Amino acid sequence: MEIIVLVKQVPDVALNIKVKEGEIVEEGLSYVISSWDETALEAALQITEDVGGEVTLLTVGPEKAAESLRKGLAMGAHKAIHVKYDQAGETDSFAFAKILQKALEGRNYDLILTGRQSQDTDSGLTAPMLAEFLGLPQVTNIIRFSDVSENNITLYRKGDHGTEVVDMVMPGLVTVNDSLNEPRLASMRGIMMAKKKPLEEIDLDSIGITSEMSGIQGSMTQVLQFEKPESRKEGQIFEGDEANTVTQAVDLMVGEAKFLT
Repeated sequence: MEIIVLVKQVPDVALNIKVKEGEIVEEGLSYVISSWDETALEAALQITEDVGGEVTLLTVGPEKAAESLRKGLAMGAHKAIHVKYDQAGETDSFAFAKILQKALEGRNYDLILTGRQSQDTDSGLTAPMLAEFLGLPQVTNIIRFSDVSENNITLYRKGDHGTEVVDMVMPGLVTVNDSLNEPRLASMRGIMMAKKKPLEEIDLDSIGITSEMSGIQGSMTQVLQFEKPESRKEGQIFEGDEANTVTQAVDLMVGEAKFLT
């Protein structure tokens, strides 16, 4: 089975991200694979370990995005494709989906896997758009998969009112919930082997992406500025008899927080 995993390099959200004059401060930032995409990669590796096949990573991003591809190769992916692109910060989900569509044209695959959303924008729009552009069936937000065969896969997705079970005919596209699995750590042997695995580099011109199709011109939306969220106020602790503290808490929610009005 040929599986393509879409990965995105994002700022490490575990670190303190600073905003100055409407822009994210790059100094001190480190970049990682979006955790949702790591979960998708782990799912792809598990499938190929069970039924055979290869896992190919695909990313769109600047030169430094190759670091994330090498990490994915160290985890066990077989090869990688890097669409080199320096305008990632000016590009929305629609334009990214168009670039990915062009990058995938003419390639063989049975399944496309990716995270439900990325850690930086949290929009969750690129993959569903890509599926539409490619004319593929899609299932989003899966929490389990089973009965993988050459032509079908059974998927369990987290729906609004419970778990939904879907049988999907392949080729198709699937996005995963981050609760699906715990991604493996790269071993020292995997890190060494990753240096020898194929990493294909392509540019936008070679896949037919013009300037009108990328950056702000190719996007349907635009980020005007970033704003740091307001700091949360300190909580209040009520001590004493339960009957009195409950009354105090309710009075505060009604009178000050207007929570129950």
